[in-house]
Amino acid sequence: MGAVLATALSVGILGAVCTWFFLTAGTILVWAAFVAWACFFHSGGDAGGLKSTMISNLFGSVVGWVGALMILIIPLGDVLTPNVWAGVVVLITVVFYIMSSRIPALASVPGTTYGYACTFAFLLQTQGKLDLGVMTSVSLDNAVIVVPISMWLGALFGFASAKFAAFLTKPEAATA
Repeated sequence: MGAVLATALSVGILGAVCTWFFLTAGTILVWAAFVAWACFFHSGGDAGGLKSTMISNLFGSVVGWVGALMILIIPLGDVLTPNVWAGVVVLITVVFYIMSSRIPALASVPGTTYGYACTFAFLLQTQGKLDLGVMTSVSLDNAVIVVPISMWLGALFGFASAKFAAFLTKPEAATA
């Protein structure tokens, strides 16, 4: 089987399984999983890509979570206006994570950005999540817990789909 068809089938089949599983579980984020899945292939689609994806997505999520805490805890939104203060926090945190890319384990700026963006998407677009009590809870309501778990599972589904595609593209063994 050709590589494109094998990849399409493996990602399609496992994508269906992933969607069913996440929707059945109801607490993990299928959209964050698919972002990490794409990040896995963007990062090489191999064991190194899996490691890079998992580390960079987690780092981005943590940086985004800290940025959201800064917005909530540091009262500069009263001085600068909330939107300006949020913009300043984004400036600070993005400069920080890009400068951190000099550390080899944190070198994937796109992977970090995916984790950062997914965290802010969850916090800003899910009712009640941008709340200090929720953000410091030990639960799947906390962005810094649910987003990385969702993304790690997505990266693992990506890894499995790459292995499945490789299996589908293997030539049939010659018969004697």
